[in-house]
Amino acid sequence: MKKKILFRWIKVIVLVYCLIGIAIYYGQNKLLFHPETVAADSTYSFPIPFKEVNLPYSKNSTINIIQFAANQPQPKGVVLYFHGNKQNITHYAQAAPEFTRRGYDVWMIDYPGFGKSTGDFTEQRLYDWALTFYKLAQARYSKDSIIIYGKSMGTGIAAQLATIRDCKALVLEAPYYSFPSIIGSWLPVYPVNNMIHFKLPTWQYVKEVTNPVIIFHGTSDHTIPYRNSEQLKPYLKPADEFITVEGGEHNDLLTYPDVKAKLDSLLK
Repeated sequence: MKKKILFRWIKVIVLVYCLIGIAIYYGQNKLLFHPETVAADSTYSFPIPFKEVNLPYSKNSTINIIQFAANQPQPKGVVLYFHGNKQNITHYAQAAPEFTRRGYDVWMIDYPGFGKSTGDFTEQRLYDWALTFYKLAQARYSKDSIIIYGKSMGTGIAAQLATIRDCKALVLEAPYYSFPSIIGSWLPVYPVNNMIHFKLPTWQYVKEVTNPVIIFHGTSDHTIPYRNSEQLKPYLKPADEFITVEGGEHNDLLTYPDVKAKLDSLLK
């Protein structure tokens, strides 16, 4: 009798395990990405000067870019900002003044399906758009005045771009080791490396970047655990910097003195 009950519970556990795994596999895009679209004919409004650029990429896709202007006539350079997995540029525009007030233009790109950008959302498309984004900036700025900046999900995209194009520095705010590793930290009982379509292996890209790399991560980050980002340390060059922000959370790192001081020195 006891064996039958035990066997029954084992079947229930296995069934639940399989159902959850199937749900993760087929619903991973909704789990990982939370875009919000914006009507193409709508008008953006931001508290600092900006220009909107809609760049046709293919017959069925358009790249939407917002260019925030530096607070001086001649900008020192440009920050190419790759944002996180939520909403669109309007959610991340609050970070722009941190760079514009230091004399840098800030360009933010929306990924396919985010904001006014359209097209297929794939990992390769993210890399392809990042390169197009860089080439647009390169027509106006020298490579030693271009900062490639990634926030959260955008850190893997930024890191990949920095492996194929030069820049003044690669800055990663709350990065991850890889996308499967994040899911694995939540669900360690699943073979996530085989389940997750998007890899975004930041660790692989970071070790290939020849320009300076600066990482900020907070110890109280509950979105991308600090311990996940720490795994990037062995792949950094001796001169690269990993700045630990004690008590820092996922979205407040730019308010901390250590981060502000580093941005001051980098963008001086």
